[in-house]
Amino acid sequence: MAAPLYPFFDLANIVMVFLLAVVAVAVRFGRGPAVLASFLGVAIFDFFFVPPRFTFAVGDMQYLMTFVVMLVVGLVIGQLTAGFKYQAQVAGWREARVKALYEMSRDLSGALVPEQITEIGSRFLATEMNMRAAFLLTDAADRLQVPAQVAAGFPEIDPGIAQWAFDHGEAAGQGTNTLPASPILYLPLKAPMRFRGVLALEMRDPARLLGPEQRRLLDTFASLIAIALERVHYVSVAQETMLQMESERLRNSLLSAISHDLRTPLSVLIGLVDSMFLTQPALDEAQAGIARKLREQALRINAQVNNLLDMARLQAGRIHLNRQWQPLEEVVGSAIRSLRPMLAEHRLKVDLPDDLPLVEVDSVLMQRVFCNLLENAVKYTPPGSGIWIGAFTSGSQMEIHVEDNGPGLPKGREEAIFRKFERGQQEGSTPGVGLGLAICRAIVEAHRGSILARPRPGGGACFVITLPLGNPPPVALDDGQSPPPGN
Repeated sequence: MAAPLYPFFDLANIVMVFLLAVVAVAVRFGRGPAVLASFLGVAIFDFFFVPPRFTFAVGDMQYLMTFVVMLVVGLVIGQLTAGFKYQAQVAGWREARVKALYEMSRDLSGALVPEQITEIGSRFLATEMNMRAAFLLTDAADRLQVPAQVAAGFPEIDPGIAQWAFDHGEAAGQGTNTLPASPILYLPLKAPMRFRGVLALEMRDPARLLGPEQRRLLDTFASLIAIALERVHYVSVAQETMLQMESERLRNSLLSAISHDLRTPLSVLIGLVDSMFLTQPALDEAQAGIARKLREQALRINAQVNNLLDMARLQAGRIHLNRQWQPLEEVVGSAIRSLRPMLAEHRLKVDLPDDLPLVEVDSVLMQRVFCNLLENAVKYTPPGSGIWIGAFTSGSQMEIHVEDNGPGLPKGREEAIFRKFERGQQEGSTPGVGLGLAICRAIVEAHRGSILARPRPGGGACFVITLPLGNPPPVALDDGQSPPPGN
C-alpha cells in the first residue's frame, strides 16, 4: 500500500502510513496483533524504503532512531487503541446488563407471589450469567426452607452451608473462603429489614470463577430479589391486616346490634322472675328454687351481653372517660361490695397502704376492671382459696396486684388471655365468653396504663395493673391546713 507513495512523498510521511496500519490492526484484531504489526511495520519500512533498499542494512545511522521511535509509537498507539476498544466492549456489556437488570426489576415490580419472583430471577441468571439457581426462602417463622423441587441435574443443596450463609450474612461455597470445595455458591438474600433467604448458584462453566464485575452484578441481583421478596411479604401482611380490621369492625357492629336487641328481653325476663316472688299464692320451695335459678342465669347472660356491648363501644372509641382524682381504696371497695355474695366462699385480703396517693381514673370503668379480675379469680380457683389485692408506688407509677393461689395461668398464654374471646384451659366447665380480660386491658390502656399477667411465686396467677400517678390537686382539711405530700 505504501510502495506507490515512495516516488511522491518523503520517508517521514510514509512512516505515518505504517502507524495507521498499526491502528487499524489494533482496532480490528486487538492488542497482540497490534504489537506484531508494529514490529513488521518497522521491518518492512527498513527493507523496502530505507536506502540501500531491499536489504536490512542501513546506510545512515540516523534511521536507527527513526526505527526506534516508529516502533515505540506503534506499540503505544496499538496498546491505547486496543485498550479503548476493550473499554468500549466492556461499556457495551455493562449497558446490556444494566438494561437486563432494569427489565428484571420492572418484572419484579409486578410480581405478586414469591414463586413469580424466583421464576424471574432464574430466567435472568440463565440468560445473562449462564447460571442455574435454586431459592431457599424463609417461612413465617423466619426459618430457612430447602426447596422441595429443583431443576434436573442441579447439584445437591447442602442445608448446613445454606444455613451458615443465612446466619452470618456472608457468601459461602464455591469461589469463597468458606467451604470452597462445594459445587454451589450460596448467597444470602439481604433485604432492608431482614434476610429473606439464600440463593444457591451453580455455574455451568466451573472453570470460570466469578470476577469482580460479575460478583458486583450478582450482589445487585441478590439485593433486587431480596427487596422484591420483602415487598411481597409486606403487601401480604397489609392485606391480612386490612382484612382483620374489616372483620373486626363487622364483628363489633354485629355484637353491638345483638347486644342492644338482647338487653330489652333480658330485662323483661328478670323483671318477670322478680314479680313471681310477689304473686299470691306464694311460690313453694321447689318453684322458688327454679325461679332463683332462672333469675341467676338471666343475670349471667345479661352480664355477658353487657360485656359484649362494652367491648364494642371500647373498640369503636364511643366511651369517654370521666376521670377524677380519688382514692384507690374506694374504687376497690365498691368492686368488692358488688361481688360480696360471689366472694363469700373465698378468703379475700386487701393490703392498700394508708399513704397511697390519689389516682385520676374513671371510677365506674376502673371498678369494672377490678370486678372482672375478681370474677376471674373466683371462677378459676376452688372454694376456700385466697385472693389478695395490693398496691404500691414505684417512681411516677402505681402498681396494683390482684393475686390468687389457684391453678395458675396456662403456660405460654400469659399474653393470649387478654385477646377477645380467648380463654384458659378450663373452658368446658367455666362460664363466660372470654371478654373480661380484654375489657380490662382496653380500660386500663385508655387510662394510659398497662396490665399484664404472670405466674405467682408459690402457685397461682398475678395480674399487675400499672397506672400513671400524675399531680393530684391539694385537698384542704377542716382546719384549713393542707395534707402532707402523698395523701
